[in-house]
Amino acid sequence: MIVGLDHVQLAMPAGGEEQARAFYGNVLGLAELAKPPHLAARGGCWFNGAGVSIHLGAETPFRPAAKAHPAFLVSDLAAMRVHLRDHGVAFREGDPLDGYRRGDIADPFGNRIELMQRL
Repeated sequence: MIVGLDHVQLAMPAGGEEQARAFYGNVLGLAELAKPPHLAARGGCWFNGAGVSIHLGAETPFRPAAKAHPAFLVSDLAAMRVHLRDHGVAFREGDPLDGYRRGDIADPFGNRIELMQRL
């Protein structure tokens, strides 16, 4: 029986760890978790926040996820948009969905990330 979600993994190009840290850590405010040594040798990085766990895995050849995506809940989408703009991250307004305000951003590798605020 499924009891929860442990993490979501996104791909990144090999050697993209510093870009991942700048975006997921500095811009999105997630804390980096140390990968177990036997997994760290593969590259990539892991991040964690309130109810969110994202793993970035190095993949060759790399292709960003333009359709498949994680959807992060945010407490204030308008404030998040300002924060993203201040960090040079483009925000695209999302289509209406009952009970939510939402929009999309892309990580530095082109992976789609949806941001959602419950109304």
